[in-house]
Amino acid sequence: MNDTIQRYNKVTIILHLVVGALIVVLFGLGWFMTELPKDAPKVPSVDLFNLGFYSLQFAEPMTLRSFYFNLHKSIGITVFALILLRLYWRLTHLPPEFLTSMQAWEKKLAELTHKALYLLMLAVPVTGLAMAAYSKYGVVWFGVHLLAGHDDKGLRDLFEGAHEVVGLVLCGLVALHVLAAIKHKVVDKDNVLQRMSLR
Repeated sequence: MNDTIQRYNKVTIILHLVVGALIVVLFGLGWFMTELPKDAPKVPSVDLFNLGFYSLQFAEPMTLRSFYFNLHKSIGITVFALILLRLYWRLTHLPPEFLTSMQAWEKKLAELTHKALYLLMLAVPVTGLAMAAYSKYGVVWFGVHLLAGHDDKGLRDLFEGAHEVVGLVLCGLVALHVLAAIKHKVVDKDNVLQRMSLR
């Protein structure tokens, strides 16, 4: 290939990796926590994800479902802040040009997918925050109360449904994004992935 490799800047690469990894963690945590029983008794500690590696003692007993939901919210708020930073950085720092070896349809699809990813990365936490705001628990970030709950079941259920739908669509687009990266590496054997490399 004759393409000169133009890399993303280091801040973009680090934000891409950190946000991507945390989104995967949130997907896994979301599926894990929704399977937990609602009527379980309160406990004084938790074996984190039942892996036997780390036990966490609570200041006061709580259900495992409450613990994991609060953890999901806290990580989600953190990721939302990182996404806003990433969006600001993206708007103020132009990305490298697409490789000339890419077909026109590939460039268009990549551009549309990136825009959709940013939109969904904003929509998922916004609907999650709205769901929490209209619950009786409110918005809590690692024990810090940010917003009191309004306890409106109708609105909470509405935003819960929206949160699940946009989350699944985001999951699908992330999978498409990963498959496209694999295609460039294995099938096309071009330098697309090197643009997002720290080396």
